Amino acid sequence: MFGAFDERQFNVPNHSTFNQAEQALMELSELLNEFAFKTEHDRAAAIAGILTAVIRPSLSLASMIHVKSHSIESGKSYFCELLTAFATPQKGKSLAFPADDEECRKLLLAELLTAPAVIEFDNLTGDLIPHKSLCTALTSEFISGRILGQSKTVEVGTRTLFLSSGNNVDLIRDMTRRTVTIILNPTCELPAARDFRKQPVIEVKRNRGRYVSLVLTIIRAWICAGMPKTECKTIASYAEWSDYCRQSLLWLGLPDPAACIFKYINDDPDRELLSDFLQAWHNKFGKTATLVKEVVSAAQDYVNGKPFNEMLNETVTDIAGERDGIIDRRHLGWWIKRRAGRVVNGLRFVKDDTTRNAAKWKVESVSSV
Repeated sequence: MFGAFDERQFNVPNHSTFNQAEQALMELSELLNEFAFKTEHDRAAAIAGILTAVIRPSLSLASMIHVKSHSIESGKSYFCELLTAFATPQKGKSLAFPADDEECRKLLLAELLTAPAVIEFDNLTGDLIPHKSLCTALTSEFISGRILGQSKTVEVGTRTLFLSSGNNVDLIRDMTRRTVTIILNPTCELPAARDFRKQPVIEVKRNRGRYVSLVLTIIRAWICAGMPKTECKTIASYAEWSDYCRQSLLWLGLPDPAACIFKYINDDPDRELLSDFLQAWHNKFGKTATLVKEVVSAAQDYVNGKPFNEMLNETVTDIAGERDGIIDRRHLGWWIKRRAGRVVNGLRFVKDDTTRNAAKWKVESVSSV
């Protein structure tokens, strides 16, 4: 990691102590006093976001930081501006979230060619969709692609702080494990009328060397203490980030900054739908391998005008129902194939290998494997 700072501001003790780390945390926390975090976990996630912003160039991979609230003018963009001030002395640039993966791939390639410190998707109006290229950028050190208008293929690094924000914008599928979410929840009728008296963005820009030093003091103290590990759930792909930006804060007594990741994984609508479908299938067919058309037939079995298997009917309709009430069997089969092997609440779809013609599927309990 390389940085150029005024030596009068920049000071990280070689042998930072727990007490020095506590003092540094206190000073960083004062910058956040006027942000209305929903919970203490959100406040801890905000501190982790600050640590991530400072050391992102040294991390091979890091989670995306997403800031959400339930109303406009809650401080989302301002908090992203604060993170940007920690990441770079340069002014940040906000981008519109791409509509599809092709647009996302082109945008990321063009932006990453300039090696920006921050890429920010501001004021999203829809959920954070897991475009394949974005997911790749968040879990790979490099991405490659063809430059627009040229036949040249380039490889670019992804050591960039990824930010996003939006009102009631949630995470979808693969974005749940790649993103740390911070919720702002002002308890006033008109959040736009609030005034940030301390102006933390201006303060960090004016004394950036000082505040970067505070971040590095926390991490340095944790390293000097022998890198103690607090027991917590692991996050696939982000072990290094978890060590420096999560474990260092757990060591100082903060709540888990990554608790939101596991909450969103559990609350993921796709996961919930798969869970309901697996359970409904298992209730009807047990361990019997079944054709998709047989599942559709069972879902559409009505008695006195009501579906006999109500849960199966609801889940199949949610997955593959058409406007005219017809179930698209091909789409349902594709949906199952895409989620085969994924374990939810102890169940998973497994393809039956004994059939050679039309594919049969069965629900298997992981405890029986």
